[in-house]
Amino acid sequence: MTGTNSPAATGAPGAQGASRAPRPSARELIEAIVDPGSWHGWDEPVEITTDDPEYRADLERARERTGLDESVITGEGRIEGRRVALIACEFRFLAGSIGVAAGERLVRAVERATAERLPLLAAPASGGTRMQEGTVAFLQMVKVAAAITDHKAAGLPYLVHLRHPTTGGVLASWGSLGHVTAAEPGALIGFMGPRVHEALYGEEFPPGVQNAENLMNHGLIDAVLPLSRLSGVAARVLRVLCAGDAVSGPAAGAGPEAGEPGRREDAAPGPAPAADPGTPGDVPRGGGSPVGGGSGRGGAGGAATAEPAGPAGGVSVVHDQAALAASAGGSGASEGVEAGASAHAAGAGPEAGEPGRCEDAAPGPAPAAVPGRPVSGAPTEPASGPGAPGGALEAPGGSVTSAPGAPDGTEGGAAVPSAEVSIRASRRVERPGVRDLLRVAADDVSPLSGTGAGEHDPGLLLALARVGGTPCVVLGHNRRSARKGDTAEGPGEGQALGPAGLRTARRGMRIAAELGLPLLTVIDTAGAALSREAEEGGLAAEIARCLADMVTLPAPTLCLLLGQGAGGAALALLPADRVVAARHAWLSPLPPEGASAILHRTTERAYEVAARQGVRSADLLAQGIVDRIVEEDAPEDAEAAEGTEDASGAGDASRAPDVFLGRLGQLLGAELAALRAQDPDERLAARRVRHRRIGLPR
Repeated sequence: MTGTNSPAATGAPGAQGASRAPRPSARELIEAIVDPGSWHGWDEPVEITTDDPEYRADLERARERTGLDESVITGEGRIEGRRVALIACEFRFLAGSIGVAAGERLVRAVERATAERLPLLAAPASGGTRMQEGTVAFLQMVKVAAAITDHKAAGLPYLVHLRHPTTGGVLASWGSLGHVTAAEPGALIGFMGPRVHEALYGEEFPPGVQNAENLMNHGLIDAVLPLSRLSGVAARVLRVLCAGDAVSGPAAGAGPEAGEPGRREDAAPGPAPAADPGTPGDVPRGGGSPVGGGSGRGGAGGAATAEPAGPAGGVSVVHDQAALAASAGGSGASEGVEAGASAHAAGAGPEAGEPGRCEDAAPGPAPAAVPGRPVSGAPTEPASGPGAPGGALEAPGGSVTSAPGAPDGTEGGAAVPSAEVSIRASRRVERPGVRDLLRVAADDVSPLSGTGAGEHDPGLLLALARVGGTPCVVLGHNRRSARKGDTAEGPGEGQALGPAGLRTARRGMRIAAELGLPLLTVIDTAGAALSREAEEGGLAAEIARCLADMVTLPAPTLCLLLGQGAGGAALALLPADRVVAARHAWLSPLPPEGASAILHRTTERAYEVAARQGVRSADLLAQGIVDRIVEEDAPEDAEAAEGTEDASGAGDASRAPDVFLGRLGQLLGAELAALRAQDPDERLAARRVRHRRIGLPR
């Protein structure tokens, strides 16, 4: 089921040359990079907890095939005597896809590398998000990108070696944030894999675009390197980035002691990072394992959290996350799963902030960890959950409540719509978009055009405005005007967002940061632009940079999930202090048709897959991804809407858009004003904790 989107199967460029040579496993890659005898694994074992028998069988087969318990291996070794932290994907394990357990493992490794002041080398080979785990797995890319951003901010080098293939959310997050990035020869590297593109759009992706050599020619990676050169190039680059470090001699036969990986008795302890507020506990420092060994089932163990199973296990009837105590879950396969070539590459890159502090210092205390493990289960219908008073802002018209305890499947007496109902509603051409929001709910609107550096993308609107009376910077996906013959079927209408649109978004983020204005992002997209121009223009890298900017932006940030939220184009605008969602809004790793194509090789099961993935606003609320849900029908509009609603009984903003937008604008204004009034340090700390906990028990 997973790992089938291979170039060899699709006739993708580079498939023949890549598939003839065997691809080194993650263990073999590590053995080829680090000094003999110096590898020390950091991973703790993970358990399979999913209730989905098909997914459980997939995981068990992957463990048996690879000898690993998850798709990533983390640890440390020495490269020409220098201590270096490494994270690597094993593509043979469900196409190297990232679910909650793999995401948590990656984050803990990055945090430990930062705490011990080690340069970090990443070697992804992945199809992206694990589709069986759905939206909560998709959001792991935010927390990994945040950890990488912190590592770089500490003045520590981050080197990336892209292996064949690297696609989807992995490329659009931690695969594109390196100081210097290299790739193996002939590697397929692209935002969306060829098979998914063909399934969604009925045509093959242009040949010769998504390969390492072409991307290097377009300035998106720095070098194409075979594995045989990776260690030497990485060592050479680190001699520059870590200038001034004392490097011990070759570490052959002199691995670190168990329980104290890499500790040198003659080195002064390095500083430890401050623990995330509200996340007590230490990352286990366990004894680790050699590359060929490992702890737990299958060898090179896993994160301290267990493998999740399905999306949200339950949905509270409360509208505000502050009043919600929800259980978490997952479900997971991968976005652009490819297969095929030998892995070579190296990465290394400049911009070390503190020369002389990269490595060989005795490790400081391990970073704080979030205790607990994900809860399994993947129900498709909502369940009630306990609530506690949470200080919700009251919205005019009663569209948002904070009263817990309504019956299962209802919120204030209204039924919770199915994934299919919400997806269809979000795709109606009559549905209001960000331009309508500004028209109805904003004053003093001043549109800004493009990046300010010669690029413009109609898929992204940027403006200065007062929304609900609060001044702010607004950036949002721009829905295309309704056209005759448009319907709610298929992947959805809307102006696709390209690299220039994301660079425009980053311009808006800079304005907000420089002026201390709140930033309002509006998500309503059927997906990013999928074209030669988008790939060669750095689409995946711009998504990654947006994530990094959003998680660190000093300005107050509020995200409105207004309609469709498909893929990386949506994720790029999501990591805010608070997230408000319209009832029929949704968020998924791919358009549901794309996820269906990966899991079932057909787009016909899109709504079924979406339901399992937990894409609805109610599911997102239960996972802590969304803080508030705004109903789309107003009490004064109920009589007019009677008899015209979907079977769910939920309202639809397209039926009385101005009424809905007026109420929404007042709520957004109040949210923005409240964020602006918060202590900046406390607000930023809370944002980091929010994203660090994604996928963990609440």
